Amino acid sequence: MSEQKIPVTVLTGYLGAGKTTLLNRILTEQHGRRYAVIVNEFGEVGIDNDLVVGADEEVFEMNNGCICCTVRGDLIRIMDGLMKRKGRFDAIIVETTGLADPAPVAQTFFVDQDVSDNARLDAVVTVADAKWLSERLKDAPEAKNQIAFADVILLNKIDLVSADELAEVEGRIRAINPYAKLHRTTRCAVDIAQVLERNAFDLERIIEIEPDFLEPGHHHHHADDVRSIAITHEGELNPEKFMPWLSDLTQVEGPNILRCKGIVAFPGEPKRFVFQGVHMMLDGDVQGDWKPGEPRRSRVVFIGRDLDEAKIRAGFSACAA
Repeated sequence: MSEQKIPVTVLTGYLGAGKTTLLNRILTEQHGRRYAVIVNEFGEVGIDNDLVVGADEEVFEMNNGCICCTVRGDLIRIMDGLMKRKGRFDAIIVETTGLADPAPVAQTFFVDQDVSDNARLDAVVTVADAKWLSERLKDAPEAKNQIAFADVILLNKIDLVSADELAEVEGRIRAINPYAKLHRTTRCAVDIAQVLERNAFDLERIIEIEPDFLEPGHHHHHADDVRSIAITHEGELNPEKFMPWLSDLTQVEGPNILRCKGIVAFPGEPKRFVFQGVHMMLDGDVQGDWKPGEPRRSRVVFIGRDLDEAKIRAGFSACAA
């Protein structure tokens, strides 16, 4: 059952946005949780060396019970090693390089059977630099991808920008990704519980935070090529139609679909079907009962490049029960 799986947070953000600052907070604050932290290259990440207790080549014990590993090798091999230490930590954090597209890291948790049996992608957390993000979005596709993939965004260094600049950069973020939970921070000062183990997979929470995010006209800016398409059907979908449609769409459009998620009602199924995906990789399961009196509506969100909205809407509508 997914309850037993260890939650994994993928931490991303452009060079200099503040990932290391956030990581050092996680590794030093007394939050009562034990994390296994996988960093890309121990050398380039400025983790205070005095935090490191025992250091063999790949695994470091931190003084607050966290474990650090370096991804010199393959993420899957590191994950297998961590699984042998199961019970020693509550959750896993994977830090990606500043230039990386988070997709390949996130996909690992769908692709490898051993990994996906033991761990689940909890959230992609992106640290964004309030001062430089607008510039990066113009010239760096990776920066755009990092925003598009995010479930949680730390808009950091807000002390360096004016209120107008802040509003502008938030507008740009929302044009790319209207549903991520956004925290404004200085030096990544944020309650760790707001970032880790969020089960950000849960669209419900997003709807609660921002009930109108699925409404048309909710976008102020238009990010040229990356945008989101959100569709709601006030009712149930036929699983015999919906599952093949979703599978087909992600296979064909996969390279362009950065992220997708949804909560869907199937006839005669007391639980919601919840899915999320990264490119072609999909992971879905029934979880959580529909509450008595709650409308059994079906909602999906796709974030990607050059998506044919009319075609996706038509395909989705055709799946109605």
